[in-house]
Amino acid sequence: MLIKETISVAINALRVNKLRSLLTMLGIVIGVGAVIAMVALGRGAQNSVNARISALGTTLLTINPGQVQTGGVASATDRARLTVDDADALARDGKWIAAVEPEMSRSLQVQFRNANTNTTVLGTTPNYLDVRKYSLAAGKMFTAADDDGRRRVAVLGQTVLQDLGVGNEIVGQEIRINQSPFQVIGTLATKGSGGFGDPDDEVLIPLSTARFRVFTTKDLRTIGVLAPSESLITRTMVDIDRILRRSHRLPPGSAADFQIRNQADFLNTFAATTQAFTLLLAGIATVSLVVGGIGIMNIMLVSVTERTREIGVRKALGATRKNILLQFLIESIVLSVLGGFIGVCLGAGSAVLFRATLHWNTAVAPSSIILAFGFSALVGVAFGVWPARRAASLDPIDSLRYE
Repeated sequence: MLIKETISVAINALRVNKLRSLLTMLGIVIGVGAVIAMVALGRGAQNSVNARISALGTTLLTINPGQVQTGGVASATDRARLTVDDADALARDGKWIAAVEPEMSRSLQVQFRNANTNTTVLGTTPNYLDVRKYSLAAGKMFTAADDDGRRRVAVLGQTVLQDLGVGNEIVGQEIRINQSPFQVIGTLATKGSGGFGDPDDEVLIPLSTARFRVFTTKDLRTIGVLAPSESLITRTMVDIDRILRRSHRLPPGSAADFQIRNQADFLNTFAATTQAFTLLLAGIATVSLVVGGIGIMNIMLVSVTERTREIGVRKALGATRKNILLQFLIESIVLSVLGGFIGVCLGAGSAVLFRATLHWNTAVAPSSIILAFGFSALVGVAFGVWPARRAASLDPIDSLRYE
């Protein structure tokens, strides 16, 4: 019963000074809210990239041109070349390769009637949809016969359609790419952005058409390769390395002039970067919790001074040091816990608001809520002990004489 009375006295003391109690909690509120919001942003970004990489396919490998080696030193500006011959060699000689999809691209102007846009024109093979995990919204994909015949046909992404002010009804009509007429035979379904630019802002044309009629080069931007399964990715990478070294006539032991990347590399790199920034931002936000704790301690010390006579009266009426200690400690904990609860609501609400209004990817983690709330309670205990001990150690006679 005495404990209930002590808790009641502590809460009533906070009610008497509502504004001061609210301002004291402000540091805890801001700290907890900032921690939850920052962690939500970091987790949302990571989840977005995970979804994007899963959409690309976990067995997809990308080969990019590397740096030119001169005298054992990599050039800072010169890049090696990947050519159509390299892609043909991979498709012909690969033992652990399920599919090869070469790409060459440039940013060109695309016109339809009076509308035009600058977009990425991508020369590729008919298996692009399977390798890159795209699907069609309307029409069809060009075929191997279209590629062999160097036909002027195109498949448009959804962003290109928006920029041209049209929809899927454009299938069957004619557009102009770099002033050359192309027939639209299909449109791609929305892929969605995941941190690597806009995958819907592209126009697909047959590789041979791009090579001989548009770009007039056999240099490739990249080569996509599918491994038969996730367990065989390492063997596929060894296979690629062997074939391209032979194709590029690289001596044994020399540095490769190409780069092989898998989706796990992108995921691990981005995850490490995101985690570092999330921890940094959360650490900065945690400083607000410490500052809030100092504010609580300061106000509690002031409260002890203001209520010295009250403490003397309570001790004269039989209150023990433990009762006084518990009363002021409860006041401190109530301030921090209540501030933590408001901060949790503020942080989670901010994350939802960011997603709804700014269309940011956010994900509120239960672990961050528990951690931030628990830390706020710990702050209340840690910074409330000293004022509570000071109040409990006051001499009752000196307290009654205090003016």
